[in-house]
Amino acid sequence: MFNLVVLTGRLTADPELRYTSGNIPVTSFSIAVSRRYKAGEETQADFINIVAWRQTAEFVTKYFQKGSMIGIEGSIQTRRYVDKDTGKNRTAFEVLANNVQFVESKRDGGASVPMGDEAPASFSNAGASEFTDLSGESDDDLPF
Repeated sequence: MFNLVVLTGRLTADPELRYTSGNIPVTSFSIAVSRRYKAGEETQADFINIVAWRQTAEFVTKYFQKGSMIGIEGSIQTRRYVDKDTGKNRTAFEVLANNVQFVESKRDGGASVPMGDEAPASFSNAGASEFTDLSGESDDDLPF
């Protein structure tokens, strides 16, 4: 089974870096992703909530700002909570970002992001996850 999401969109606000009580960096932000409602009609936007942790959170808050085009690879997660106002149980759906990438350069009219040695083209949090690195495997060796 797979839980893989790949999105490209624009940040709807500047991401803000916060820290948990255990001093772990985290940021939450949303991106606007375009889609066509029906063939031939104008595009509509879906607003997707994203959560990034540790080095990925620091990378996003350092190099991206409102309006920046960003590429996200991650997984969908659900979070249950009790609404403070109504007392009802709610479920939030969000994307846990494992890998983020620049999609456009400053020269292309994108947000002002450093290029070259200051900023990598992408950042992966995969080293901090429980996933097995299969980069050395051939397709014949994979179980799917």
